[in-house]
Amino acid sequence: MIVDCAAYVAGHRAASPSGSELRRWADDPDALVWLGLRMPSEHELGWVCAALDLDLDADEARAPHDRPVLTRLEHAWWLVLRTARYEDSSERLRLGELSVLFGAHFVVTIRYGHATPLDGLRRELEADQERLADGAHAVLTAIIEQVVEDYDRALDGFEGDVLEAEQDVFDVGRRPPVRRLYFLKRQRLQLLVVTEGLQEPLRRIARRLEPAAADDMASCLDRLDRVGRRTRTLSDLVTTAIDVNFTQVSLQQNEDMRRISAWVAIAAVPTMMAGIYGMNFDHMPELHWSYGYPLALIAMATICFALHRVFRRSGWL
Repeated sequence: MIVDCAAYVAGHRAASPSGSELRRWADDPDALVWLGLRMPSEHELGWVCAALDLDLDADEARAPHDRPVLTRLEHAWWLVLRTARYEDSSERLRLGELSVLFGAHFVVTIRYGHATPLDGLRRELEADQERLADGAHAVLTAIIEQVVEDYDRALDGFEGDVLEAEQDVFDVGRRPPVRRLYFLKRQRLQLLVVTEGLQEPLRRIARRLEPAAADDMASCLDRLDRVGRRTRTLSDLVTTAIDVNFTQVSLQQNEDMRRISAWVAIAAVPTMMAGIYGMNFDHMPELHWSYGYPLALIAMATICFALHRVFRRSGWL
C-alpha cells in the first residue's frame, strides 16, 4: 500500500507523482522523490523496482530479517532497519522492520509489522525545507535518527521495569521475580542484537557520504553507541538482580533447614523417652512409682525448653 509519494524541489513539495511520472522525477537532478510504502504486495514492490530501475528481488525484499542489513544494488542502496517499541503493559519489546531504498535522488521507505510510522517525520522535514533540500542523504539520516530515538524510548520503558523488578527482589513479602527477570533479560538481548547489528551498516554508509553528511551519520553512530552501552548496563543490572535473587533463595533454604533441624532435635527428646518407657518392661526405674509419669513429662518439657533456648540464642530459631 502506498502511504505517500512526493517530489521535492529545493526542499519544497512540488508534486505527488503517479506511477508514470515517478521515473521522470527520480531522474531529475534537481528533485528528490520520497515514496512511502506500508506492507506492499509483491506486485506493488515489483512496480516500484521497475519504475526506479532497481535490481531488487521482490520476494527477497519482503522476506523478514532478524538484524539490520545493508546491500549494494546497481543504482542504489538497500538498508534494512529494525525498529523497536516497548509496551509497558506487557513488558514486551515490539520489533518492526523498515526497509530504505535510496539513491542519488530518491528514497523509498517500506514498513513491515510494528515499524514506526514516518508521517510525522515527513511533516517535520517538510517544515525544515533547508534540510530537505540537502537531498536523499538528509532523509536517510533523519530516518536513522528516528529509529535510534525509538531505541532510547524503548530503553526508558525497559529501564523502569528493570528497576521495579530489582526492588521486588528485596521485597520480603513478594514472590521472587525470577521469571520476570529472565523475560526482561531476553527482551534486552533482542534489542542489543538490533543496535549492535546496525553499527557496521551505518559506518559503511558514512564512508560513502560527503563530509557534511558523514558528520550527521557519525552523530547517529555516537548516539547508537550510547544506546548500546546503556543496553549492556541494564543487562548487567538484570544479571545482578538474578544472582542476588538466587543468593537470597539459597540463604532462605539454609535458614529453613536450620529451623527444621532444631525442631527435629527438640522433638527427638520426648520421642526417645516415650519410646523407652513404652517398652513396658517389668524392671524399669520408677515404673511403678506414682510420681514417675508426671516426673517423665516434666523432664521432657524441661529438656525441650532448654534446647529451645539454646537454639534461639544461636539463631537457629
